[in-house]
Amino acid sequence: MTGARFTRVVEDFTCGHCGAPVVGDGYTNHCPHCLWSRHVDQHPGDRAEECRGLMEPLAAGVRRDEWFLVHRCGRCGAVRRNRVAPGDDAAQVRSLLGRPIPDST
Repeated sequence: MTGARFTRVVEDFTCGHCGAPVVGDGYTNHCPHCLWSRHVDQHPGDRAEECRGLMEPLAAGVRRDEWFLVHRCGRCGAVRRNRVAPGDDAAQVRSLLGRPIPDST
């Protein structure tokens, strides 16, 4: 990823899993209601991934005082970590705590 940089692009979207409208802030990469995501980035913010599969939230954890979610793409199997956002449904995040975190994150 030499030379790649994050590009902040504010995008609103409709969740592909629960159908909720999501107002993006330029860092939004998952639905704050159901926590599902879509596989759109090869590198954060680039929107260059052709897969576009839905990514299921598998687990949640904390590393260096930062909460994260782990998603797995239902189409290609890619596993990614994403930061928990301030507006995320806290009960949904808590429901993922204690689940095994897959390798390859």
